[in-house]
Amino acid sequence: MGKEQLLNFINGSWQRSSAAEYLDVENPATAEILAQVPLSPGAEVDQAVQVAANAFVEWRQTPVLDRVQYLFKFKQLLEDNLDDLAKIITNECGKTYNESVGEIRRGIENVETACGTPTLMQGYNNEDIASGIDEMMIRQPLGVVAAITPFNFPGMIPLWFLPYAIATGNCFILKPSEKVPLSTAKLFSMLEQTGLPNGVVQLVNGGKEAVDALLDHPTVRAISFVGSTPIAKYVYSRATANGKRAQCQGGAKNPVVIMPDADMETTIKIMADSAFGCAGQRCLAASVAITVGDAKNIFTEGIADAASSRKVGYGLNDGVQMGSVIDSRSQERITGLIGAGAQEGANVLVDGRNKQVDGFENGYFVYPTILDGVDPQSDIAKTEIFGPVLSLMHADTVEQAIDMVNDRVYGNMACLFTSNGAVARQFRYSVKAGNVGINIGVAAPMAMFPFSGWRDSFFGDLHGQGRHGIEFFTETKVVIERWPKEWSRKF
Repeated sequence: MGKEQLLNFINGSWQRSSAAEYLDVENPATAEILAQVPLSPGAEVDQAVQVAANAFVEWRQTPVLDRVQYLFKFKQLLEDNLDDLAKIITNECGKTYNESVGEIRRGIENVETACGTPTLMQGYNNEDIASGIDEMMIRQPLGVVAAITPFNFPGMIPLWFLPYAIATGNCFILKPSEKVPLSTAKLFSMLEQTGLPNGVVQLVNGGKEAVDALLDHPTVRAISFVGSTPIAKYVYSRATANGKRAQCQGGAKNPVVIMPDADMETTIKIMADSAFGCAGQRCLAASVAITVGDAKNIFTEGIADAASSRKVGYGLNDGVQMGSVIDSRSQERITGLIGAGAQEGANVLVDGRNKQVDGFENGYFVYPTILDGVDPQSDIAKTEIFGPVLSLMHADTVEQAIDMVNDRVYGNMACLFTSNGAVARQFRYSVKAGNVGINIGVAAPMAMFPFSGWRDSFFGDLHGQGRHGIEFFTETKVVIERWPKEWSRKF
């Protein structure tokens, strides 16, 4: 008997795709095939869009206080199903169970924040803006909106967008990564249980054809995307060329500066978690550590020990600190980039290539790796590796370190470890990054704040989460009213 073929969720029911091609969904720790996912044709995207457009007529008229009641139910279902969802994420994504739980917790934060939409989407007004004239600004939903989400956080990233979209009165379509469709299927099974009206949320599995169908469809008003920078540029360009709003999160090469006055023991622990957590497959992973002055020797020795001692294995096993990368192509690409860094003159201080986990010899594992003495002008210094690889660079002053931070096309995150407040202020004031951490290894904004990537890490104006999410999924309407007394009926 073949593996389960996953379904799309359209018009309130689970439907089998007419796709001619299905892809295998693997457990990256075992290479076991978990299910098969359809590459849905553009016609099924069109079906979902038409259903959403029809559902929008009533959904936008549903009072916002009623709309958020479904999110309260969804939040409770996420809490009740947290363990099952975390195991699904670990099995298809490769991260550890604790990392999967943490991911869902961040997703729940966004659902909770979106429950405040009755306040967050309020407009403003002025009475007597001119003599006898009142003026107000109100927010109204766009209509049909869609998100295209990546493999690395299948439970969290859809929730950067979905709760805000539907709470503000839009109908939402999700095209998840074909590598991790089981997690989103679980999310939609919970959304189904909330009793949301048919067509308000829909799930269409697929690949490039489905993506292009969403980008080109004239009824889709807005696109949210998270992925690599080349694809983010493609999605943003094609969506905006078709007159859509777009928020497209791209790649990163996140630098962290280590000052000699930092609490080194704590810094090393936090940095190891940042660089090697989720096997380095997150857009806020620390990928470059820049030591300043005397921090060089003690940090280098300490982070090498932390990398060498990190326990790698199957994410559901006790004591495992780091899981696998997502698939064989990623494994080959990461190990190839480690070799490229060595050819450019970096010292492979800790080498994570060509290692196996006992009992999981078929898994796609790359162990923690450290490249020391990386030339800031080398290709490897500027390339997003998206794996458990930390590059070490060394500077003499904080000013030199800040220049190294800013000499890159990405601007997702920059962090500093120090005990000097003046240096911290200088750093946050000067660095060209949208998310800044001070004595923080992963500067992930809470749901109330926007996920503020800059430069080639983000294309658009309004980011995901918080008030930016509310603003992105609504358009403003200004109403100017004059009611002369002489027009009033006299009784």
